Amino acid sequence: MEKPVVAGVDGSPSSLDAVATAAHEAAVRGTGLRLIHAFGWPSIPPPPGGPPWSPAAAGVRAQVDSTLAEAEQRAREAAPRVDIAREVTVGEPLMVLEIESRTASLVVVGSRGLGAFGSLLLGSTAVHLAAHAHCPVLVVRGRPNPTGPVLLAVDGSPAGERAVEFAFAEASMRGAGLLALHVWNTWNERADEGPAEPVNLVVGIERLREEEQRLLDETLSPHLTHYPRIPVERRLVRSRIRPALIEASHEAQLVVAGARGRGGFTGLLLGSVSQALLHHAHCSVAVIRGQE
Repeated sequence: MEKPVVAGVDGSPSSLDAVATAAHEAAVRGTGLRLIHAFGWPSIPPPPGGPPWSPAAAGVRAQVDSTLAEAEQRAREAAPRVDIAREVTVGEPLMVLEIESRTASLVVVGSRGLGAFGSLLLGSTAVHLAAHAHCPVLVVRGRPNPTGPVLLAVDGSPAGERAVEFAFAEASMRGAGLLALHVWNTWNERADEGPAEPVNLVVGIERLREEEQRLLDETLSPHLTHYPRIPVERRLVRSRIRPALIEASHEAQLVVAGARGRGGFTGLLLGSVSQALLHHAHCSVAVIRGQE
């Protein structure tokens, strides 16, 4: 069996939506689903000589079991035939999910939550998870268009190749089309463009447009023969990158982006485009890290 899909669970509506999405992802992959509920370490240490803190000792085991039972029911409604495992663990939630990602095919989390996973996307937690996880991270957010395409953010970078592979595979599993969007402008640092193009930049616009079209075509070409039945729309747009992708996410059921693209700063594990999509996309976002 393939590596399982992992879902972070806290009982919030966003978390339950993530569980349903994770169950569907597990079903189309033909693999199992792991539901993980993490307890952060308590800020007050136990009395000297007392037993170590645990969910049972804290008197919340029944609540946890109820939360996981509700999550499992939601998962079975979404994918009745998927094998489901439940686990309660003590530890910092981000670290727990990062460890789980080492043996997972996909980690799925909600964009808003309670308790252990409540800080996801409310600060740097989801950004950190997307940057450090050992497998793709899917953040369930917005109102996806169920009949829309999988939106692939094409940047042509070597690090983005895994994102291209993931997007084609995801579109195939979902029975959806693929919208490959490549946004370009005359800035050299594409991921960090300003509000407008510099007026004093002299460049052959038509030549540059042709080069960007060639980049888009060459990025997609190796995958078209492997997925001949996927309808692929190639869209080349001259614009600012982040607003163009966020706007295009209105029509999509999922956005796929690489963790880093062209124009990023050395040492940053998650580019500004991926961060903007995690916070502002109108549908779920999958962030894919490149080769280590």
